[in-house]
Amino acid sequence: MPEILTAGETMAVLVPEGTGPLHYHDRYQLKAAGAESNVAIGVCKLGHTASFLSRIGEDEMGIFILHTLRAEGVEVNRVKTDSGYHTGLMLKEIDERGTKVFYYRENSAASHMQTEDVQEEFLQGVKIVHLTGVTPVLSKSCKEAVDKLFALAHQKNIQVSFDPNIRKKLWGDKDYSELIRNYTMQAQIVLIGLDEAEILLETRDKDKIFHRLFVKGNARIAAIKDGANGAFVSDGKSIEEIPPYPCHPKETIGAGDGFNAGFLCGVLEEKPLDICGKMGAVCGALATEVTGDFEGYPTQIQMKQILNGEQEIFR
Repeated sequence: MPEILTAGETMAVLVPEGTGPLHYHDRYQLKAAGAESNVAIGVCKLGHTASFLSRIGEDEMGIFILHTLRAEGVEVNRVKTDSGYHTGLMLKEIDERGTKVFYYRENSAASHMQTEDVQEEFLQGVKIVHLTGVTPVLSKSCKEAVDKLFALAHQKNIQVSFDPNIRKKLWGDKDYSELIRNYTMQAQIVLIGLDEAEILLETRDKDKIFHRLFVKGNARIAAIKDGANGAFVSDGKSIEEIPPYPCHPKETIGAGDGFNAGFLCGVLEEKPLDICGKMGAVCGALATEVTGDFEGYPTQIQMKQILNGEQEIFR
């Protein structure tokens, strides 16, 4: 039985072999990516168990995604193959200013997830349900599926971990701030970016952010992620500053999901709060050293070596 259940959309991703505008490239690597499945993969690489709930198209990209997730140890029995819709696609454009993404996910199979896809028995043995603000904005039926997961987790006294993961390219001309704010305030574990806190909570002050999450919300544990500047974590009683883990970044997409995976594994292992934060920082930093979302995430052995201050032997 999986320790963590997560739900959302995983897409096939085309990553150019070089940098600069896509129209100058004719060689691409095929990868898989999605905020929620990234976390599931990170959790499995660290020696824990995770299950992914979604829909994919009955197409070659869907098969590729299933093969990828299975290879990383993620349980995919809760992924439904949908013959009526295609698997979503994303393209990355990478340059020195950062990474730009192009989505081809409208009317994808995952956007047609339904409440019927969420079965009560899926939560048997689950310790944490991890969700993000991406999924409920994909469609009305996706929002209803997320609402059902929140409700079932609450009924079964299972902690919900929530990352707002604001993606304004998906918002179009709508403002989903209130919707995502409501999910954030319902969750027991909140993993929020500093920029997202400014949008949702109207402040960048860490003390005020934590105050709102713990006093006005339902948070029991929370982390404020600030990229290369590190993070702050709190249990509502104390605040720990987490310095960034040294790395040589190539591309940053997937770093926040990596932090989430490392942090949640620390929670599962009942580690001290600062160690949970360090585990998150390590995963997030190593994610940036490759152009794929999750390929840089550390294994359980690598994490132990880093936490113990051991130097890896290469030759």
